[in-house]
Amino acid sequence: MGLNEVPRPAERTIRVDIGELVLDGFERLDPDRVSAAFEAELSRLVRERGVPLAADGGRALDALSGLPPLPSTTSPGRLGEALARAVHAGLSGRGESR
Repeated sequence: MGLNEVPRPAERTIRVDIGELVLDGFERLDPDRVSAAFEAELSRLVRERGVPLAADGGRALDALSGLPPLPSTTSPGRLGEALARAVHAGLSGRGESR
């Protein structure tokens, strides 16, 4: 290590497995674009803000409920981002875990 290098803290791995997302009432949106926007935004949120429910070690949740409502939109990118924010809110303790 050089004089100007600061040691990095050990990175923690956070794994979020989502088996299935079901969106009723959004038939006209491209599911691949929604999925890509969702994955990118959720990855960003987890990287920048972490997952408070996982702070004390591994934790598995079967389902999240009580999440913020999704906006009415015709943009798959905006819907994916809003969905990721809602899921992250649930993983952060806002919402109900089952």
